[in-house]
Amino acid sequence: MQKTVRVRSQIGKTAPVARIKPMNTEFFRKKYHFAVEFTAAMHYNKRSIPKWGRWYAVLNIVLVEPEIPQNCGNIARTCAATGSRLHLIRPLGFDISDRAVKRAGLDYWHLVHVADYEDLDAFFAQHPEAKDDLWLATTKAPRDYTQARFSPDCWLFFGKETAGLPEAFRLAHYDRCLRLPMREEARSLNLSNSVAILTYEALRQNGFPGLCGTGEMKNL
Repeated sequence: MQKTVRVRSQIGKTAPVARIKPMNTEFFRKKYHFAVEFTAAMHYNKRSIPKWGRWYAVLNIVLVEPEIPQNCGNIARTCAATGSRLHLIRPLGFDISDRAVKRAGLDYWHLVHVADYEDLDAFFAQHPEAKDDLWLATTKAPRDYTQARFSPDCWLFFGKETAGLPEAFRLAHYDRCLRLPMREEARSLNLSNSVAILTYEALRQNGFPGLCGTGEMKNL
């Protein structure tokens, strides 16, 4: 929508001066907000360690080369709500610089424990225990996720949006690959949806440790 800018002349009349097409500030606000919102966790983690991880087992969500910042932001919120840890394997498809972090206005990132790694080798060098208790989400899996028995602190791996997990990694852990049932003609579910489904299934199998299962409702 264009708006007309008018000025008042010396004789009290107004006249149009120019037509200015206003900038779509809302579009850019959303673009920058979603592009960097998840990165604030890197900033908060330097100052605070979540207390909820100290007295019960915690799930580990591992994103291998994620590409879309909106998905990572949604996944980080799932981790915040469930007390799960988030691990990011580079390369990443978004900016996690301090400058990008400062542009985000957030209110829940102090609840997210997040770490990033140069590649899968660097990840397993820091967490060798993950090899003994991992699960891989892939559309090419030989069985669906309901057949898995998740431990309270298992490691759930998810690949990038355009290609999934690396083939060599999948083949090396063939028996640990899981599929989310869907129609044959559907390529895949959204990454953040897949993470939420497997995360809550793993939590359900273990009695939702540390989570509140009831809320408050008015009884009319």
